[in-house]
Amino acid sequence: MNIVVIGGGLAGMTAALLLARSGEQVTVLDRDVTNPGEGAEEAWEQWQRPGVNQFRHPHIMLPAAYQLLAAEVPEAVAELQALGAATHNMLAGAYDLPAIGGRLEGDERFDTLAARRPVIEAALGNTAAKTAGITVRRGVAVAGLLSDGGAIRPRVTGVRTRDGESIAADLVVDAGGRNSPVATMLVDIGAATPVITRHDTGFLAYSRYFRSPDGSMPAQSPWPLEHHDSISLTTVPGDAGTWALALFVAARDRELRALSEPAAWQRVAALYPEMAHWSTYGEPITGVLAMSGMEARHRRIVVDGLPVATGILSIGDAWATTDPTFGMGITMGMSHALLLRDVLREQGIGDLDKLALRFDEATESTLGPAYEATAAWDLHRLAQTDGSIAGLAYETDDQDWMLRQALEIAKLGDPDVLRAFGDVGSMLTSPEDALARPGVVDRIIELAGAGATPGPSRAELLAALKGAR
Repeated sequence: MNIVVIGGGLAGMTAALLLARSGEQVTVLDRDVTNPGEGAEEAWEQWQRPGVNQFRHPHIMLPAAYQLLAAEVPEAVAELQALGAATHNMLAGAYDLPAIGGRLEGDERFDTLAARRPVIEAALGNTAAKTAGITVRRGVAVAGLLSDGGAIRPRVTGVRTRDGESIAADLVVDAGGRNSPVATMLVDIGAATPVITRHDTGFLAYSRYFRSPDGSMPAQSPWPLEHHDSISLTTVPGDAGTWALALFVAARDRELRALSEPAAWQRVAALYPEMAHWSTYGEPITGVLAMSGMEARHRRIVVDGLPVATGILSIGDAWATTDPTFGMGITMGMSHALLLRDVLREQGIGDLDKLALRFDEATESTLGPAYEATAAWDLHRLAQTDGSIAGLAYETDDQDWMLRQALEIAKLGDPDVLRAFGDVGSMLTSPEDALARPGVVDRIIELAGAGATPGPSRAELLAALKGAR
């Protein structure tokens, strides 16, 4: 089978690797011209990826993605390690807590590899370049789709590049990311308009990268993501003694936009016990990187039970984007690539309608709940932040939100609760399965009154910002 993949990012390269190992011939078309270079620092310093909006913002490869690569493409894991990625256990920072009681057998499932996004992309790209059956063409932008001219439901038969080249394909995979133009291209060949739902997450992120002079890492936080009054924060280990720290705030919280200034950012980071030592352990290697436009978007090419076109499938951010606060993007994209490979093995391309419907069904049942959960969280968190700004407590009768708030408090108070939380946060299992474990919900409710994670009040936060000015 001849497959064209639009986009050479993480989802597209993972799909190419998995499909090629299944015996398919894969051509990856990436519109960005430059190659990743030879090493991690060249990828970080010199690789230009204007087609990837968040290329140098913090990313994490969750354990589910690491397990996927280790099982399916071990040579990509070896390439990552050669570029400086180090094994990192998501729960390691919690093992010394008295309530947790250390590491247990089976906790290796929380292992992953820590690396900056350009380094992860470089590793996958280098691996693809050495893999039989894959042709990677950089600097080739797709301008349109080829089709059989079907008036009711066109079949996509390939792509047309911006330079006017026609490339035939048995199947086209859209891995063009959050800004994929494929929905418009489908309409251009006579297909019905795909269903697109979207909302602005309502958040801004202010991130900064650091490096230790000796390659060592700060003491790990019990969990990399915390939510506080008016602000969320994340600590993201990287490769070669680097790490990233990010502060997430509501876009409409204008008083916190001062975080774009390094002095203000540093003063605020120092207020939070689990971030303070990360922000002073090494030297900053970037200024403050601001990220806006964090839109949750869902594109579906099956409308009213029928595909708008056949011969094309979308994966990763081209299918749906989620709030980057939770760091699920890489893992969802890689998981979607594996799902594509598995559905193709199951269905083949003999019946393209059946293939499109089966892939849509598998996508929505497997990855759809994660998209929906983060979209719901965005709305609650924004309302909670509005209350914080106004000095009011946020109240809702949404049981899922209340249980999630209780879980955030309880996760470090019980080893079983922590592992249930870690399994969901690592995308190893669903919330329903994790919470169905005996005694977990009872312990969450019991521990929910223990108090929030230590951190400043909003008044203290604003005072720190005022002091920085």
